[in-house]
Amino acid sequence: LASPSAGAPDERVRWGPRAMTDSLVRELVAALGDDIVTTDAGELAEMGRDWTRVHTPRPRAVARPRTAAQVAEIVRRCNEAGVGVVPSGGRTGLAAGAVAANGEIVLSLARMNALGPVDTLGRTVRVEAGAVTQAVHEHCAAHGLTWPVDFASKGSSHVGGNIATNAGGIRVIRYGLTRSWVAGLEVVLPSGELLVIGGALEKDNTGIDLRQLFIGSEGILGVIVAATLRLARPSGETKVMLFAVPDLAGVVRLFRAAREAPMTLDAFEFFTEKCLARVTRHRGLVSPLGEQASHYVVLEAEWRDDAAAETWLSELFEQGLVTDGTMAQHASQAAKLWELRESISESLSGTGLPHKNDIALPIAALEDFCRDLEITIGDKYPGWEVCLFGHIGDGNLHVNVMKPDDLDKVSFLARTSEVDKIMFELVSRYRGSISAEHGIGLLKKPYLGYTRSPGEIAAMRAIKAALDPNGIMNPGKVI
Repeated sequence: LASPSAGAPDERVRWGPRAMTDSLVRELVAALGDDIVTTDAGELAEMGRDWTRVHTPRPRAVARPRTAAQVAEIVRRCNEAGVGVVPSGGRTGLAAGAVAANGEIVLSLARMNALGPVDTLGRTVRVEAGAVTQAVHEHCAAHGLTWPVDFASKGSSHVGGNIATNAGGIRVIRYGLTRSWVAGLEVVLPSGELLVIGGALEKDNTGIDLRQLFIGSEGILGVIVAATLRLARPSGETKVMLFAVPDLAGVVRLFRAAREAPMTLDAFEFFTEKCLARVTRHRGLVSPLGEQASHYVVLEAEWRDDAAAETWLSELFEQGLVTDGTMAQHASQAAKLWELRESISESLSGTGLPHKNDIALPIAALEDFCRDLEITIGDKYPGWEVCLFGHIGDGNLHVNVMKPDDLDKVSFLARTSEVDKIMFELVSRYRGSISAEHGIGLLKKPYLGYTRSPGEIAAMRAIKAALDPNGIMNPGKVI
């Protein structure tokens, strides 16, 4: 998704002359202290990147505020100086949305991680943007409630980042995207003004919903500093199953059967044997199934009728929809089955350089698209390893092409970028999205037109210009 020159040395500071930026950093240190603002080389290298490894991080400084007032002070001064600000959360994104490569100030919300009291009657909780997703889950679980936004990176992702990217995850099929579970926001605008939008209200029909404007905007309009989250009762008793299926079309057929089964689906995830091999190599995990298959499905569901469910499971084998399967008998077994799926991203990066694509299709189009996708990949990547996994239950495919050992990084990115265009044309033909849940960031910005019309992009530019006229907020991202 990047040009061959991505990450090449570039000593320019795009957002403000270097002398101006240096002066601003000195002002910030004097105003807030060197425990808030640092230029330590190690901090710059670490905080200037996210999970992507395409662009070389080159921030000018890292700011770690503790309060919304400090965030406002930092952003206001950067706006006046014309220096770019890159909001930073857990940096688990895969679209280079949190990369600072042109002398920007990285604004880390990690220290702003307070968890407020849980309102068990209204089923809401106010948390700061730096709260870790898993910490929110544990905080609410003590009250018999949950924030039903869940994914493999929950142990490191931050709530602010989840909201800024409208994160998806493994339970979208039942609960929807992050935006469905945000009741209110507190956002610092580029001017330094703090907007308090909504709160714990169930209803507020008073004009444009500004909350939804900032959700999914990837930090290009302002900095989310806190949120009031909607909570739900956890699912009832669920069963976790692992199935082996013969091919990708078989995964879709199994999903169709699961939709019609006497149960409520919490999650329906798939991965290929190539993904499993990488997980085994990196984490030492192995499938508990006796038969190897090309594709696997992890299914979690809440039963309505045990007898009917057992009949349905038997029919899966009789009809040849699955070739092997197992059901977890207790929580620890369920966790082990989920670990096979949730270890994939880490294992791909830990065993090579993956070129990632995160696409979405209408569920009804999945079978035809998957057929065309296999033909495309086979033609363009002969002999290359392609690892597929994703949230088939909501039409989301993760396409990962692994860099061959005998090919250098620049040549690899150049070749995969050619195939991206072909893939995105296919996505567009099926009225899909070039980004299902990781956003646009830097990596997919050149391809936004495959999903969004010129009119939509013009409207986004107009909103950006109105709220951020100096263009300092996460500069260069999305549009």
